[in-house]
Amino acid sequence: MRGKVDQQLGHGAIAWISAALLAAQRLSGRPSDPRHDLMTREEEGRAAATRFRHEHNLGVLPLGDLIALVELTTGVDVAVLDTDPDEHGLTMRDPASGAVFIGVARTTHPMRQRSTLAHELAHVLFEDWTEWSDRSRDRSLEEVRADAFARHLLIPVEGVVTIVAGRTATDEAVLSEVVQRFLVSPQLAAIALHQAGQIDFATKQRWMAVTTPQLAIRFGWIDQYRSLQELSNKRRAPQRLLARAIRGYAEGILPAQAIATLLEVPVAQVETDLHDAGIVPVIPPATWTGAAELETPQVDMAALDVDLGGPCEPESTAPQKDSG
Repeated sequence: MRGKVDQQLGHGAIAWISAALLAAQRLSGRPSDPRHDLMTREEEGRAAATRFRHEHNLGVLPLGDLIALVELTTGVDVAVLDTDPDEHGLTMRDPASGAVFIGVARTTHPMRQRSTLAHELAHVLFEDWTEWSDRSRDRSLEEVRADAFARHLLIPVEGVVTIVAGRTATDEAVLSEVVQRFLVSPQLAAIALHQAGQIDFATKQRWMAVTTPQLAIRFGWIDQYRSLQELSNKRRAPQRLLARAIRGYAEGILPAQAIATLLEVPVAQVETDLHDAGIVPVIPPATWTGAAELETPQVDMAALDVDLGGPCEPESTAPQKDSG
């Protein structure tokens, strides 16, 4: 019965109805069921991920560079930063200007970085502007919703069905292909495969213990994984910031060193890249003033006399006679 309702109404409508029922239950004074709350957040996250993919014509297939995708579709600046070991990502919003910034940690775990960024994107879309001091239960439910959004954005169930295409999903090679194509962890891939009805619960639990490096080595794409590690472990400036810096260089305002600092590359490389792209700084013409156009300086010697205690008497330069 639930499957038929889903097909008729769609996940967005189901999420809206679930939220409305939850609100009505709270208004009636009856305590909410924690399991119902979790299911509601799961549905909200899935509906929002489906809506995001639809609005930006992303279909159900794997996403490419997630940082560029977020910046180009939302206008939010994203940076890869050095952080504490326990910090994976954060979202900041300036209440005065409304500007939003997402930071993710540089790491040798590229799939985790993508999940973190998708998680932070959920907070932006749901406008979860919660104070740091707030550690209430509602905040934990927001985290559940953000996790669900990230999972369904990165690896939608419909996309998994398309990739598997009737093959025997219990073969670990299928897990490896799903991980490699969607660039998600084996844990997220196993959950999606289970939700798609491709594997049973026991297989899901077994595959959730597998690591990405194990799959990459076993199925021959370790070179690709190492390239992903190199990219995810490198600091990265927001694209709009870098574009503004390049415009400043072209207008003769910023030196090439400023761009080199953002890119963390030698300045000579930046200068070569800019020159090859036809970007040359504008040098304003020098304006020279002729001597006839200069004003005659007015010097007041009276102030100097006052400072020296009166007019200075010139010393005599006449030769003196020897008194002897």
